Amino acid sequence: MPTAVTALSVAGPDARFATVVIERREPGPTDVVVDLGFVGVCHSDVHAARNDWGFSTYPLVPGHEMTGVVSGVGAQVTRYAVGDRVAVGNLLDSCRDCGNCARGLEQYCLRGAVGAYNSVDRSGRATAGGFSQRIVVDQDFVLRLPAGMDPAAGAPLLCAGITMYSALREWRAGPGMRVAIAGMGGLGHVGVRIAAALGADVTVLSRTLANAADARRFGATQVYATTDGAPTTTLAGTFDLIISTVSATSDTAPLLNLLTTDGTLVMAGAPVAPLTAPVGLLIGGRRRLAGTSIGGIAQTQEMLDFCAAHGIVADVEVIPADRIHEAYRRLDAGDVRYRFVLDVATLRGPAAPQPGDGSSAPAG
Repeated sequence: MPTAVTALSVAGPDARFATVVIERREPGPTDVVVDLGFVGVCHSDVHAARNDWGFSTYPLVPGHEMTGVVSGVGAQVTRYAVGDRVAVGNLLDSCRDCGNCARGLEQYCLRGAVGAYNSVDRSGRATAGGFSQRIVVDQDFVLRLPAGMDPAAGAPLLCAGITMYSALREWRAGPGMRVAIAGMGGLGHVGVRIAAALGADVTVLSRTLANAADARRFGATQVYATTDGAPTTTLAGTFDLIISTVSATSDTAPLLNLLTTDGTLVMAGAPVAPLTAPVGLLIGGRRRLAGTSIGGIAQTQEMLDFCAAHGIVADVEVIPADRIHEAYRRLDAGDVRYRFVLDVATLRGPAAPQPGDGSSAPAG
């Protein structure tokens, strides 16, 4: 039978979070039931809740950076057992047989990957994310949380970590490469750590120098404030790779100007407005403008193991469920160092819904 669990849900782009009950599907033979402990609060959760990108469906339960413990397994599950520490990201399923899936790029499934929320699974059921007590996932899309990794500080690795790791691996960051990370928020601060662990020479480009000491602690050798104009005049033609985590601006010209010949600017942030890219800056240096997303399942496990081996986790502020509105407000203001994480144990069952009050949610 489906299981009722408590979750945090928004009913529309202007709605506040409500504590609701949703249904998790009955586990199938290859499913793993995960009792969630911690869930990262990503800025994309904010964008989705507000429908900033124009494709949110409601009611919506965000959350895609999940850690927890296995509480049940289907009869054919071979990879996990009750009591295992595990992690789940934004990738819950894919077609598994298209060209991209065959290459381990399930996140780019040609028939459409199934996301943790705001998505539809293979049975036609709407998915609901990790702002909830439990989730049911096929074993092929569950990850093993490395021994010793803090489940709260490790949770943001399921989005911030793999987004940065996948880009750094794809563009071969390593010794001798000059890498800049633009923006040092939730994604950026993890990206600095990973790039440094890969052996790259890492520079942080941030709006101010307020986080300069942190940037150096994470492994950056240089930090520049983008608001004073210095990078565009003193660093032109410097970097082999720039990964931008910034969503506040769609103008790529200042960063393109900092690339070497054959350098690449990779967009990890997702501005709402269309990007502007002066063609002269691309042609003049044979520069490239690219985008990136999360990694596939195998690469995500590789990332978790790499981070465990190098002592990399996120700097987090763990919050109870009743502070989710404050967390969203502070995320908008950039007031967090560097990632909020929801303590799922603080989710309490909702009061009995009144007719027409919108406090119930469909199965998820």
